[in-house]
Amino acid sequence: MAGETILLIEDDREISSTLQRVLESAGYRLQVANNGVDGRRIAEVSCPDLVITDMMMPRMGGFPVLEALKSQIKPPRVIMITANEGGRHKAYAEMLGVDDYIRKPFAMDVLLEAVERVLKKDRDAGSDKGEAKPESSGTPRRGPIRRRTTGDGPA
Repeated sequence: MAGETILLIEDDREISSTLQRVLESAGYRLQVANNGVDGRRIAEVSCPDLVITDMMMPRMGGFPVLEALKSQIKPPRVIMITANEGGRHKAYAEMLGVDDYIRKPFAMDVLLEAVERVLKKDRDAGSDKGEAKPESSGTPRRGPIRRRTTGDGPA
């Protein structure tokens, strides 16, 4: 079975397609929305592990999406991506609880490292509650550290 579920909210089809391919290649399951209204609706129904959202989009931008996500019972982790250079926008995103803020253009390795770092927070939090920590081989990995499995065997 694939790794964690990521909801990608991005209105630029070319960027969305590229990010989707890169994230799926790294072992993540993807859900995609091309605007904030659809993204918010998908997040409410599917409860993704992580949301990656653009800041500037038609219909509903990233800030209202972030505000809606934070009102959920178990809000997902959020990475905001933007071409905006303004420091005030970054400060506002951080005030709303965004886990990471990445300025476009960015290298795919930067995104993959941010995704892994943000998702690791939940894995580590789970291990504090008595869940087993994933084993580390000491070798850096680009995808998820652990894979969820189905069936009768251990996860």
